[in-house]
Amino acid sequence: MVVLREGNKVKTLVVTADDFGLSVPVNEAVEEGSRHGILSAASLMVGAPAWKDAVSRARSLPALGVGLHVTLVDGRPVLPPDRVPGLVGPDGRYSNDPVRFGIALFFSPELRRQATDEIGAQFARFGETGLQLDHVNGHQHFHMHPVVVNAIARIAPGYGFPPVRVPVEPFRQSYAAMGDRPLQRLGSWLFYLALTRSMRRRLAAAGLPKNDQVFGVNDTGAMVEARILRCLDHVPDGVTELYCHPATRRWQGIDNLPANYQAIEELAALVSPMVRAKIEGLKLQPEPFRGAVQSFAALH
Repeated sequence: MVVLREGNKVKTLVVTADDFGLSVPVNEAVEEGSRHGILSAASLMVGAPAWKDAVSRARSLPALGVGLHVTLVDGRPVLPPDRVPGLVGPDGRYSNDPVRFGIALFFSPELRRQATDEIGAQFARFGETGLQLDHVNGHQHFHMHPVVVNAIARIAPGYGFPPVRVPVEPFRQSYAAMGDRPLQRLGSWLFYLALTRSMRRRLAAAGLPKNDQVFGVNDTGAMVEARILRCLDHVPDGVTELYCHPATRRWQGIDNLPANYQAIEELAALVSPMVRAKIEGLKLQPEPFRGAVQSFAALH
């Protein structure tokens, strides 16, 4: 479903849950949000502890678009640690410092080779699930890194040219919706706009579609009912992705979500009757990423 406004202007909406496969509570939230709420897509971490459970649930959710959440920080690789020794520490886990790792990755040919091999392995594991690849993005938006973008641009066309998230949250609409932290929202918009400039060119050259904007960058972990309702009033024309990190409960272990994330409240927002009523009133039915991009292309 799309909304047509003033001539050829079109709005389409994707509502995504990141970190699918991180834990059973996350997987439960994705299933609930898809069956009973507005969730239209989920981004799968194929090396995370509960990824097989996530795939099993996804197979029973035909309306859910499942994409690849490329993970090179804060997690574990798909390849054996001895195949990617530069990417992991003694515990077999990636670095939790994306800035330091990103700099090292940019300057080290060996790290670039290992990272490219690992990204290829993650695509291959996703392909083995039999699920259609709905979209691609990266954990902590690390897919913006030039090395990662280049790998995605080479590999993704072989998986049906999936759309790729460009995580730019528009300042005007973000501030109009939330009404707080104007300097932070402005700085975020300018930072991500500059950081994704070459990314957008590389994706276009590879024939990979993308969204136009997102909501969730400035309020990550806090996309609760009130915020989602305000965002929906300010969805711009184009392909908009609203992403969140829902879970049914907290859990123990190193892979838990950050302590400040309101994961349970985000799930409540996804299945909120008020949010669903707002969506229906706007005639802005969320779609999987591929569907939203195709609808926009067909009607723009």
